[in-house]
Amino acid sequence: MTALLTAQSPQALEWAILVLRLFIGVCLVVHGLGKLGLVGSGNMQGFVGWLQSLGVPFPAIQARLAMLAELVGGALIVLGLFYRPAAALCAVTLLVAAFLGHKGAGYLITNNPPGLEYALNLAAVLGAMLLLGPGALSLDALWFAP
Repeated sequence: MTALLTAQSPQALEWAILVLRLFIGVCLVVHGLGKLGLVGSGNMQGFVGWLQSLGVPFPAIQARLAMLAELVGGALIVLGLFYRPAAALCAVTLLVAAFLGHKGAGYLITNNPPGLEYALNLAAVLGAMLLLGPGALSLDALWFAP
């Protein structure tokens, strides 16, 4: 019974990292596509306007940088290619979203306006993923392992 509760296997860890990479990476890509108006109800014009309403400097540039971070960073996370720089970029993007975009809205995403819960938790997951690394089932491991 103790083994069921505490045992770890290297193979299970590699599969767990892959699952995290796939789900979080795809989530980020979908959010980037949403900023382009390709999924959901948002679009770049609306995102730029929201950033402008928050007083973000150069909102058109910042909006495109956030979209690129999500699209490119998310795709790289899925592939496990340049994984740690991509995860760090996405984590920083989400921390900015949490503490600037959802400033004063509280924690819960169900608040009106939505709180920082979702963005902050994604950033925390990305932080944990940074610590874990891309795993053996990644292009980084395939191309850069000694």
